[in-house]
Amino acid sequence: MALFKALDNQEEENNPKQVDSEVEKVKCLIVGSGPAGFTAAIYAARANLNPVMYEGMEPGGQLTTTNDVENYPGYPEGITGPAMMEDFKKQAQRFGTDVRFGMATTADLSERPFKVTIDGKKLIEAESLIIATGATAKYLGIESEEKFKGQGVSACATCDGFFYKGKDVAVVGGGDTAAEEATYLAGLCDKVYLIIRKDHMRASKVMQDRVFKTKNIEILYEHTTKEIVGDMSGVTGVILTNGKGEEVKIDVHGFFLAIGHTPNSDIFKEYLDTDEVGYIKTEADSTITKVPGVFACGDVMDPHYRQAVTAAGTGCRAAMDAERFLGS
Repeated sequence: MALFKALDNQEEENNPKQVDSEVEKVKCLIVGSGPAGFTAAIYAARANLNPVMYEGMEPGGQLTTTNDVENYPGYPEGITGPAMMEDFKKQAQRFGTDVRFGMATTADLSERPFKVTIDGKKLIEAESLIIATGATAKYLGIESEEKFKGQGVSACATCDGFFYKGKDVAVVGGGDTAAEEATYLAGLCDKVYLIIRKDHMRASKVMQDRVFKTKNIEILYEHTTKEIVGDMSGVTGVILTNGKGEEVKIDVHGFFLAIGHTPNSDIFKEYLDTDEVGYIKTEADSTITKVPGVFACGDVMDPHYRQAVTAAGTGCRAAMDAERFLGS
């Protein structure tokens, strides 16, 4: 066995892995999956654009980390996020989408056909490009946060708030998003703790006023999260550290992160306009970007709604915009 390993290693040294030299040409390339990417694929395939999709680092997108989805039309009994994305994928494949595992690592959008490298080795030349790479929610980075993700830890109050109706929850963050999430949850939950690490809120004056006027929101200034605690049923509480260095425990069933999202747009920023955070800018009421033939949909271009149903809508638009561009 050791001999075979040695021979294999020697062979690898003598024949190092080379970057794929073959270039694949496609009419419509979709980078990223999730509701936006798969919806774009369904429409593009039905329009005979022969779409090729690379699913990205997280096939199915953020929704695959959500246990239950109850606010997407067409699923009256609800459905898990992974099962829902599998349905989307099957529908896209049914109409002929070539769905592949892989991540776009570099892009050259300086001219058509656009050049996109997959996993650092395979080069795709595309007549049109639909970017559906989504955005990644920011987390605190503590071990217990990962442990209870989907079991009490969430980065979307609109998605998961209903499951905590009549219960106590906590929201982390001090900006507009945190204020909005806290006031939304206050309409569902008995009590909302708003955990802010500074001695003030960063939110706009109007959002601060909404929080201050909501009686069942308690603001915990100068508090940081040390640990999320729970059991087999999920989150049961949070251990905080206050400004004096003392530990404080609050009993909650839900822990919501509202400290922002990072759009997955880095490899395209050289060629496309983005806002200060990195969300790709598109023309009003469309998915058309600065570069003709390149379209953006879903959370990578939507800093406001970030819902599955709104992402799917922009995916539809992107495919229709691509069809019109290629047919013009």
